[in-house]
Amino acid sequence: MKETRMTEKLTGESRRTALATLSGWAEVPGRDAITKTFVFKDFNEAFGFMSRVALVAEKRDHHPEWRNVYKTVEVVLATHDAGGLTAKDIALAEAMDRIARI
Repeated sequence: MKETRMTEKLTGESRRTALATLSGWAEVPGRDAITKTFVFKDFNEAFGFMSRVALVAEKRDHHPEWRNVYKTVEVVLATHDAGGLTAKDIALAEAMDRIARI
């Protein structure tokens, strides 16, 4: 039951409420997804961030779309099975924000 609820697309007030909890994340134009660019001190920090997020993503079986160039990591989150933004994406975005502050 809980898994089904997590993969339902967020709409209306629940979507607005969920997005309001995130800092620096924006909706992707033309897609039902969110994006954020993380900038670190150097490549080592960026890669460390990606490695830590990879462990969380694998455990949750929910993987980001991302791109890394030197110290910059661009992330897009959407739940492909649901065809858009779900609570899984919000939870992973929150985890990424926490990891970025470590």
